[in-house]
Amino acid sequence: MKVFISVDMEGISGIVDPSYINPDTGSNYQRGRMFMTGDVNAAIEGALEAGATEIVVADSHHHLNNILIEELHPSASLLAGTPRDYSMMHGLDETFDAAILIGYHARHGVPGVLSHTMSGVIKNMYINGQVVGEFGFNAVFAGLTGVPVVMVTGDDQIADEASALIPGIHTAIVKTATSRTSALCLPLAKARETIREQAKLSLHNAKNIQPLLAQKPLELRIEFSHTGEAEMVSIIPGTTYHVGTTEVSYMARDQYDLYKTMRAMINLAGTVSFF
Repeated sequence: MKVFISVDMEGISGIVDPSYINPDTGSNYQRGRMFMTGDVNAAIEGALEAGATEIVVADSHHHLNNILIEELHPSASLLAGTPRDYSMMHGLDETFDAAILIGYHARHGVPGVLSHTMSGVIKNMYINGQVVGEFGFNAVFAGLTGVPVVMVTGDDQIADEASALIPGIHTAIVKTATSRTSALCLPLAKARETIREQAKLSLHNAKNIQPLLAQKPLELRIEFSHTGEAEMVSIIPGTTYHVGTTEVSYMARDQYDLYKTMRAMINLAGTVSFF
């Protein structure tokens, strides 16, 4: 069994505010890296118990270089560093049997811990009219590659978001959001036991969890924070700026075109100052 594990940081056990996730200014960032590595190791242990023979871990936060490789379980290989064409899901292909998303968070506008969608420039993102956060976007990419996302870990809000999109998905809730920057957290030992157990169960049950599919071509529509960002993004060939809104849309051929264009859009939007 071949397993792909994408690891974000905001939904990691014990992490509640930006001090844990910002490599430049975070006073707790080194602790956050240890927490992140501990959570992914728990998932690896569960995968091995379920019979995994090959495990690829994709570091998927910020500059994609946070996991402490010296502490990573030796049964997994690590994909780290940027740029990567498909960012959080780079390396996933049809040879994998299942994907697990560790440390994920709720989409923008939802009262989850450190909730957002990809970047501060995005208010909402839609695929074929369905609002998606990072979980949903990446699950569609996996689904169109033929791979089911069988498990997610994070707070109660991302568990609800994932369950609404993928019936039967396993969730490991390691904290309950009490605001965007506070949560009732499980002790690390209990959180990791929950992750290990759910990883094992999810892979035993993988054949009963369907990939999240979307009809091609794929309409990507992004609502940006202000019109300047939308205007800048609309210079990308094939995009449509919806005048009178902050929205730009694009018809993508497939999941690969979808991911690259989304990345180009948010990178361009990020160059525009509000003032």
